[in-house]
Amino acid sequence: MAENGELDGRVAVVTGGGRDIGRACAMRLAEGGAAVAINYHSSADGAEAAVSEIRAAGGRALAMGGDLTDPAAAKALAKAAADEWGGRIDILVHNTGGLVARKTVAEMDLDHWRTVMDLNTTSYLHMIQAVLPHMTEGGSIVAMVSQAARDGGGPGAVAYAASKGAMLSMTRGLAKELGPKIRVNGICPGMIDTDFHNIFSKPDVRTNVANATPLKREGRPEEVADLTAYLVSDRASFITGANVDINGGLAFS
Repeated sequence: MAENGELDGRVAVVTGGGRDIGRACAMRLAEGGAAVAINYHSSADGAEAAVSEIRAAGGRALAMGGDLTDPAAAKALAKAAADEWGGRIDILVHNTGGLVARKTVAEMDLDHWRTVMDLNTTSYLHMIQAVLPHMTEGGSIVAMVSQAARDGGGPGAVAYAASKGAMLSMTRGLAKELGPKIRVNGICPGMIDTDFHNIFSKPDVRTNVANATPLKREGRPEEVADLTAYLVSDRASFITGANVDINGGLAFS
C-alpha cells in the first residue's frame, strides 16, 4: 500500500468511488497523502461520506456525480479536480463499470451489449481522454479490469467479459502510447466481497469459488486498494502495461 506521505502533493481521480473497491481505493490514496476527487453515479451517500472522512483526517477530497459514458461528464470531473488542486492530475483510478445483467448470447439484444460496452470500456476511454491534458510527468493510470477478461466470466457474462478483455488490451496499448511520461496498469480482481457479487452471484456459488482458492476465502476491497496504491506509487516505477491478478490463487496468468 501507499505509505503515509508517499503520495503527498499528488492529485488523484477515482471513478466509481462511492462504494466497495472504488471507495477503498479513494480512502487508501488519501491515506497516502493524495488529494482525491471521487466520482459516483448512484452512490452519492457513500462518496460524500468518504469525502467527510478524508477531510476529518486532515486530507483533501471532493465528490462529484456523473455518468462517465458521457464524455462531457468525464471532462467535467477532470476539470474539477485540476481546478481544485493546482491545475494538475497525477493519478487516475478507473473503477467505473458493471455487469448490468446476466444474459446469454442467445437472449442478448444489441442495447444490452452496447450498454455494457459503454459502461466498462467507453467510460475508460472517456476518462483517459479527459485526464490527459492535465496529467503530469510521472503520472499513473490504473484500471479495474477483471478476472473475467482472463477466463470469459461466469454464466451470462459474455458482454461483460468482452468489455473487460478490451480494457486489458487497452492497458497494454496505452502503456506503449503514453510512456515514458505516464504509466498504465490494470488490476484483475477475482472473487472480492462487494455488492457486485451480492447482486449477481448466488451465495452457494460464492462459497464454492472461495473454497476453490488456495486461500479458501474471498478477497476484500481493501486488499485491491493496497495493490492500487502500490501501482500508482514510485515504488512501482518500472511497472507498466501489466494486468495484475488478485484472486487468491483461483486462476493464474
